[in-house]
Amino acid sequence: MAGSSSRFSNVLGEVFGSFDQSVMLNVSFNNKPVFNGCDLRPSNVVNRPRVEVGGDDLRVFYTLIMVDLDAPNPSNPTLKEYLHWMVTDIPATTDASFGRELVKYESPQPVTGIHRMVIALLKQQRRSTVSKPDSRENFDTRTFAQAYNLDSPVAAAYFNCQREAGSGGRRFFS
Repeated sequence: MAGSSSRFSNVLGEVFGSFDQSVMLNVSFNNKPVFNGCDLRPSNVVNRPRVEVGGDDLRVFYTLIMVDLDAPNPSNPTLKEYLHWMVTDIPATTDASFGRELVKYESPQPVTGIHRMVIALLKQQRRSTVSKPDSRENFDTRTFAQAYNLDSPVAAAYFNCQREAGSGGRRFFS
């Protein structure tokens, strides 16, 4: 789907600019796979997702970041990027449970509009080099990555989340 790929680039471009997806990343909530641009309600994302990481070198480690691009609401995202989860030191060919959770998973609870949730995997230069950020609010993935010498993302995914009874805000059509 050309439209879907374009939306993927636009959403992730807001956070990272351009990058090449070079490592497999599988994300699922309660065994339901996340596909770029899919819609998930807060009841679907209560528990942290299972995140499987590809790669081929067990000596390589990754940092996983999950942010909300539209906090507190898409019309006025004054808390953008809001950090929902961070796991570091994830070995290649494993999943996030093998890493070190620096920022505990906080499930998205949007009150207004449709929120774009981005999950990104960044390659670390070495193990145990990333520290916990000071705040979840106004997190800046690019600045954080530069501060800790994290490479550009090697994989990313995003989904849309809105309140349980929500039916409005940003909609994408192919």
